[in-house]
Amino acid sequence: MSASIVAQLLWLESDTPDKPITMYINSGGGSVTSGMAIYDTMRYIKSPVSTICVGRAASMAAVLLAGGEPGMRYALQHSSIMIHQPLGGTQGQVSEILIYANQIQRVRAMFDKIMQHHLNQAKGYEKYSLADISNMMERDKYLDVEEAIECGVIDAVLTKREDKKATQPKEAEATPNSPNSPGNA
Repeated sequence: MSASIVAQLLWLESDTPDKPITMYINSGGGSVTSGMAIYDTMRYIKSPVSTICVGRAASMAAVLLAGGEPGMRYALQHSSIMIHQPLGGTQGQVSEILIYANQIQRVRAMFDKIMQHHLNQAKGYEKYSLADISNMMERDKYLDVEEAIECGVIDAVLTKREDKKATQPKEAEATPNSPNSPGNA
């Protein structure tokens, strides 16, 4: 699934690089590697990526939600967002378990830095230290939409379609005599 999303992001960007891309998220999370492929592509492409939570965004999906373009990260009114440290499990020889433990610690540190960046960016100042983020993500932390705004995971709640249209860049709005005007079909 992540390869398909990455391909779609790249195609949409190549088709209209300055036009925002809207990514609708309703996911309980998933593979860190797959999720990071999507996240890195969102950051790489020129097109701004608006993220909208429709239902839930948990775990890796919450990282993608927070990773949307600043000012363009939304959730529908009754959405649920859950953040936490990475999950994992392994078995095998002690040396293999230690290798895995070191790797998951690196992933946790990476997640903490990513979330610190996006949550502080939403606030416009350095509200959260790495220790604050680590504490926030220590256990499953469920957020309703108001809490998600307060934390900085999203920027606004969408309740009616008009709310979304009001946030589109001015270039996307129809003007008289433009190809998008109602009378120029």
